[in-house]
Parts: sequence; C-alpha cells; structure tokens
Amino acid sequence: MTAERSFNPADPHATPMYGETPYLIERRAPAGVPLLIERPAAVADVRAICLVYHGAWAAKEGKLGAYSGLTAKGWAVVIPDAALHGERTADAPHGLNAREYVWESVRRTVAEAPALLNALADLFGSVPVSTVGSSMGGYVAQTLARTEKRVVRAAALITSGVWQEPEVRVPELRAFLEQHRPITHAKDAPPTPLLLASGDSDPTFPLNAHHVLTAAAYRETYARAGCPEAFQEQIFPGVGHYTSRGMRDAVLKFFLPD
Repeated sequence: MTAERSFNPADPHATPMYGETPYLIERRAPAGVPLLIERPAAVADVRAICLVYHGAWAAKEGKLGAYSGLTAKGWAVVIPDAALHGERTADAPHGLNAREYVWESVRRTVAEAPALLNALADLFGSVPVSTVGSSMGGYVAQTLARTEKRVVRAAALITSGVWQEPEVRVPELRAFLEQHRPITHAKDAPPTPLLLASGDSDPTFPLNAHHVLTAAAYRETYARAGCPEAFQEQIFPGVGHYTSRGMRDAVLKFFLPD
C-alpha cells in the first residue's frame, strides 16, 4: 500500500476530491485480480469496502469515479476487471459463443471472489463488504449476495435474474445457470439486503421480461423470510441500458442508510 505522507494542511497534495474530501486511487492485483482501489487518504480510515463489478465487454476503468462518494464516508471502492475482461482478455478460452463468453466470465469471477475477499481483508482488515454490479456485473452481485456471507449488502443494476440462455450449451455453464439462477434460488438471498434497480427503457433487459419477474421472486422470498424491508426495487423512467446518476445515487443511499 502507498506509504503515508504528511502534507502542508494549507496546500496539500493535489489528489482526486469528492467535495472537499481527498481520496487516493491505486492499482493492485490481490489474489491475481487486477483492480483499481479508490480509498481514503489514510489506510487506517477504511471502514468498509464496496466491490464494484462492471458489465460485459467493459473494464474496471469505466467504473472509476462512479462510487467515489463512498470514500468520503471511509469506504474503499474496489473495482476489479471481471474474468476475461480488461487486462484479462488473454485468458479467454477458444470456442465460446458470445453468451458463453459472458457466462464463463461470470462463473470465473464468482469462483475467485472468496480469494479476492481474503486478500482485501489482508489489506484493510475484516471490514464490512458490500457489492454493486451493472448488467453482467449484476449477475455477479446477485450470486455473491446468495453465496458469500461476507457480503452484507448488494445492489444489482440494469440486470436480470431470469437467466434463460438457450445459446449457452457448455455443460459447466449450464450447471452454473441451474445452480445460481436467481428466480429459482431467491430463497438463499435473505436476509442480505438487496437492491434491484432497472430502467424502464432498457432494450437489453425489457422491464416486464426481466425486472418484473426477478423482483417478484425476491419480494416473495424476502417476505417469507420475515424481512420484506431488506429487499428494495427501483425503476427509473426513461433510463436505458446504463447506470444512470439516479441509480448511482440510489446505491449510495442504499449502502449508507444513515
């Protein structure tokens, strides 16, 4: 980690700022996962981690700054390259179609998450971890909300829990879909607080075919678990397949309820 330094309080180092609060940006590869970290200026000030997962055909750099507001509250914002993306495209296996490529990325990203969380605990200590993912990253966030007990809060944006993928034929990927499909395994998510947010004009995941069905499954299972308030959903008028400012703000409010 970058060595701590003292600066003239009247004219400190020109670092990135959120409002009047400076934060630092670092590149690291804990557990072999290339990532960017936005964090408070002092390592000792890190009180929580937000793990941010990008969408298909994107990379970690595209999410830089999206959730930097958390740094002013003492959070480290950790943005990995998903498997087979960004600095990791050379790892891509041959012979996959486009949908198989996406799901192989999801499968590998979920599989490496425990080792990544162990490495982050070595860096920052055993602090609470929340996760947010957009599109393909929303598949990862939903899965970690169900399977990784160290994730205390999760947000899934512009995504789906339906996971009907007729083009995916690789047996390992079919098995992953069946094992983790949210609408059939939603019962494993409570009591982890979960936010599902979508745009009503999303052409990739039309509302009625994806958000409505996914939200219904979660709503029922959180109610049965006795914690209906732990599931939240929001629909953003006029928003297509992108993480809008309103969605970003909703995530910040969800992660910082106080």
